[in-house]
Amino acid sequence: MTEHAAGPAPAERLQDLLLESEDIAGFLEEFTRTMAAALSGGGQSHCAVTLIRHRRGTTVASSSPEAALLDEVQYGFGEGPCLTAVRERRTVHVPDLRTDGRWPAYAEAAGKVGVRAVLGVPFELGDEAQAGFNVYAERPGAFDDDTVRTVQREVLLASKGLRLAVRLARHREEREDLRAAMRSRTPIDLAVGIVMGQNRCSQERAVEILKAASSHRNVKLSDLAADLVATVGRGPAATHFEA
Repeated sequence: MTEHAAGPAPAERLQDLLLESEDIAGFLEEFTRTMAAALSGGGQSHCAVTLIRHRRGTTVASSSPEAALLDEVQYGFGEGPCLTAVRERRTVHVPDLRTDGRWPAYAEAAGKVGVRAVLGVPFELGDEAQAGFNVYAERPGAFDDDTVRTVQREVLLASKGLRLAVRLARHREEREDLRAAMRSRTPIDLAVGIVMGQNRCSQERAVEILKAASSHRNVKLSDLAADLVATVGRGPAATHFEA
C-alpha cells in the first residue's frame, strides 16, 4: 500500500533539474565562460543560457553579470533574437541591431547597454524543454559565417552533454524518490498489520480504519502509521530495503 501523489510532467521535471541541479548548473556556467573567452578575440563578447519556463525566459547560466543583464533586457520586451531562437528552435544571427529592424524597441534598449551584434542558437533537447545559447557582442559584424558554424557545433555537443547530465540527475532523483517511498511504506504496512491484529479484521478493513483516522485527525497517513508503530513498538519503524 502506498500513498499516491501526482508528479511533475516530464517537461516540468527536466526544467526543474536544469534549474536546481548543481552539476548541471556548473556544466552550463563553465560552458558559457569558455565560449565567451573563445569568442572575445575580436572584441568583448558575453554569453548566457536561456531556458523557457512557463512561457517566460529564465537565465540559468551566464559568463558574466553583463550577460545576465543583457538577457533580462530581452525578457523585459518578451521578444528578441535569442528568445526567437529558443521558441522557433533555429539559429538567429543579427550582425547589427541598428540596421536589422526586426525588434526595434529591443534593439534600441540593447544598443544603450553597448550591444550591436547578437547570436542565438537553440540547444537540441527534444520535446522536453526549450533552451538556447545567447552571444552578445559590442562590435557589429562580430560573428562571421565560420564563427556561427563553430558556435552551432559547440552548442550541439553541449546539448549531448546536457542531456546526459539531465539523465544522470534524473536517475539520482528517482533513487531518492524510491528510498523515500520505501521509508514511507514500511510504517504503513506495519500499521495495517497492527490494526488487523487489534481488530481481528481483514487487510482491506484495516486500511479503511487507518484512512478514516487519518482524515479525522487531519494528518498524513504515513505520519499516523509511524506514530502507531512507534507507540506499539516503542520506537520508529526501520526499513532494510536498499535502493
